[in-house]
Amino acid sequence: MIKTDILIIGAGPTGLFAVFEAGLLKLKCHLIDALPQAGGQCAEIYPKKPIYDIPGFPEILAGDLVNNLMEQIKSFQPGFTLGERAETIKKLDDGTFVVTTNKGTEHHAPIVAIAGGLGSFEPRKPLLDNLSKYEDNGVAYMIKDPEVYRNKRVVIAGGGDSALDWSIFLADIASEVTLIHRRNEFRGALDSVEKVQELKNQGKLNLITPAEIIGLNGENKLESVLVRKISEAKEEMFLEVDHFIPLFGLSPKLGPIGDWGLEIEKNAIKVDTFDYQTNIPGIYAIGDVNTYPGKLKLILCGFHEATLMCQSAFQKIHPDKKYVMKYTTVGGVSGFDGTKKEAPKAVVKKIE
Repeated sequence: MIKTDILIIGAGPTGLFAVFEAGLLKLKCHLIDALPQAGGQCAEIYPKKPIYDIPGFPEILAGDLVNNLMEQIKSFQPGFTLGERAETIKKLDDGTFVVTTNKGTEHHAPIVAIAGGLGSFEPRKPLLDNLSKYEDNGVAYMIKDPEVYRNKRVVIAGGGDSALDWSIFLADIASEVTLIHRRNEFRGALDSVEKVQELKNQGKLNLITPAEIIGLNGENKLESVLVRKISEAKEEMFLEVDHFIPLFGLSPKLGPIGDWGLEIEKNAIKVDTFDYQTNIPGIYAIGDVNTYPGKLKLILCGFHEATLMCQSAFQKIHPDKKYVMKYTTVGGVSGFDGTKKEAPKAVVKKIE
């Protein structure tokens, strides 16, 4: 049985940053993730996707963010159980928990932090009769390597951040990028909407709204898409393309965690914003997996939630100790500039 102070379910950015915050408090962490590597969706689905809202980084690729987080927590030596899904949880008489994976690995900890992102998920697909014919043959639901689209004709459909961000990113890689959305208004960040409009004005991106894809064509691979304008005239046009990427989001599922007796609302775990604890004392939920009034599904919000969760966890694990947070600049963290540094020492002043 694997024993630790905080058992983190989900090794995405929020879960990884929780390791750092726990390490500052001298709490050990172990992470469980169904994926074969750490990083969550950032590593598995879009490692080359640029992220623009990480403080201090005007732009950073999702995969690079994961690499930086892994380097940041290296000195705290977290444990990992990868390629296994958290299946069951049992609360012991002393208030601690045993979490068992689908492969039978048991983990024991006084604190469980669920950082499972969107949970298990599958892409939302457009309702097109012959869609399956072109899957992985011109149609893709996520972008792992942008170089696949270099000098290619690409059509992206969607109105959220992913559709906007990838349209902007591929404008400098593909020979032609066309963004199609059912509405004139977009759901993404205003700055991204403005960048798309600017690229359109510069002739670097085609924007067709309101419109939708109603057909796919091609002998052995995708060769063109049929677009219909959403208007009284219902004008239709064929666009010759090499790739069609519908980015309509993901259909999340909590999986086995949904059966743990936690309070669920709209497929997310309800928490108290004081410390992001669930209705079961000792079990927390941080990042995209949780919900509360005013919730924003942003990585930086997950970082904040992880920080407060660790403070609460420290108090539960050490109820007889008080502490005062001090500056995280007192010590150093190994590996940032290639030199060996000590982990932060005087970050937390403990008062017995």
